[in-house]
Amino acid sequence: MRIHIDWSDNQTKFRTGWLLRYRLKKAVRAALVYENFTQDVRVSITFTDNEGIRALNREYREKDSATDVLSFPMYTMEDGDCPEADMAAELGDIVLSLERADEQAKEFGHSFQRETAFLTVHSVLHLLGYDHERSEEEEKDMFRRQEEIMIRLGLPRN
Repeated sequence: MRIHIDWSDNQTKFRTGWLLRYRLKKAVRAALVYENFTQDVRVSITFTDNEGIRALNREYREKDSATDVLSFPMYTMEDGDCPEADMAAELGDIVLSLERADEQAKEFGHSFQRETAFLTVHSVLHLLGYDHERSEEEEKDMFRRQEEIMIRLGLPRN
């Protein structure tokens, strides 16, 4: 499986060099491997700040607050709405507030690396059709998957 990520950086508060990008690509790969997704993949990851993600959250979810990550899947992954097996799958867009990720890392007492990887894994699962907001059962399932992927990445919860 080949993974192509289109990177955009719409913030100036955090450095988004090759190391951060490498770690997040590794998180994308770990989530896809965990889910046995073998197609070539294209994903967009945009870095933003709290103001930028708040504007998107307000526009697309009608929630006037900053959040940590937003996912914009290309497919619902239900009822046949999924990428064709013989083509590279354009899974969708991930928008990550590095400012919020930094705040949460400090709040939870773990590294910025772990927080950004966790948010990326969380978002990839959304792109694959998981949604923790539909039911308590789906929330437990999605969070279990996230934690198992994070353990595989060597970034377990403290």
